[in-house]
Amino acid sequence: MMKQARRGAIPPFFVMEVMRAAAERERAGGEVLHLEVGQPATSAPAGVVAAARAALDEQLGYVDALGTPALRAAIARHYRDAYRLDLPAHRVVVTTGSSGGFVLAFLAAFDAGDRVAMVTPGYPCYRNILTALGVVPVEIPVGPETGFQPTPALLDAVGPLDGLVVASPANPTGSMIGRDALRDLARACADRGIRLISDEIYHGITYGEPAVTALEMSDDVIVLNSFSKYFSMTGWRLGWLVVPESLLRSIECLAQNLFISAPSLSQLAACAAFECRAELDGHVARYARNRALLLEELPKAGLDRLAPAEGAFYLYADVSDRTDDSEAWCRRLLAETGVAITPGIDFDPERGRRFVRISFSGATDSIAEAARRLRAWRG
Repeated sequence: MMKQARRGAIPPFFVMEVMRAAAERERAGGEVLHLEVGQPATSAPAGVVAAARAALDEQLGYVDALGTPALRAAIARHYRDAYRLDLPAHRVVVTTGSSGGFVLAFLAAFDAGDRVAMVTPGYPCYRNILTALGVVPVEIPVGPETGFQPTPALLDAVGPLDGLVVASPANPTGSMIGRDALRDLARACADRGIRLISDEIYHGITYGEPAVTALEMSDDVIVLNSFSKYFSMTGWRLGWLVVPESLLRSIECLAQNLFISAPSLSQLAACAAFECRAELDGHVARYARNRALLLEELPKAGLDRLAPAEGAFYLYADVSDRTDDSEAWCRRLLAETGVAITPGIDFDPERGRRFVRISFSGATDSIAEAARRLRAWRG
């Protein structure tokens, strides 16, 4: 038998498994209310679509591995406008989605055998990408007592670390790190020689205070963002990194060899995204209405133990009074009601068997109907 590399022996991304089951139900003629997927239900902004149509008449060849100068400059201006930060455009790296950004960041910052921490519940692909690269993921269980976020004391409790991945707003909990707490965490990482990587792909989608970028705290952090969430461009596969000067050349060489460049059509179109704020903020207003609807209706269905959902578009619900097998529970929910949600095992391999994630990024009428079916279901 031919050898198979161990790198692929990682868990699946279970939300994609749920999406596949939902698609199979739809192909068989069944109705599905999609509360499983972490993507906007809306298309790209009208200005982006128009820019893409215009760009189709151009020669769409390879572009610079770090991104087109126009898009890198537009992203740098975004940091000036949104955060009042003077960011040099040359520190911006355009990536093939945030996923490509994570691969580049992890390869440039860590060697095989290094230890990189992240919280659970948290986005599973951090853990799975690090594992595939031979880096050791160190999971830090968190809960309401720390706002589902790491603290310096929790870092010390897990031993020596080479890196820490944080997300604010976070997937699946929607929790956020305030400015003071983020400053303390960044200082603790600097003092301990821990590389801080900040996942900021849900910035722009908040329901109170705006999110704080880690770039306010230090030039040595790595920041990731994406056009997929606030900018509603999931399938365009476009994201970006902001990196320290010291990592620029290594990331450039990695990008040249692994990806050549992010999709040129997406880059040409994405420059227009920053001029579409009114349309995009309208989406966030809809998310806020959906969130309020679920916060009112889910407790009527017995789902009243929820993470804070200060940002992003998810509710993370404790269903331990219903099941200790969230995967089977979600399968049954889909089969009996047509409501698709995601089992918590994606986000917390241990405690996640008692949790589910509910996305409220879809149309409000679909969210309302799903809530009605959850109230009526005796699962």
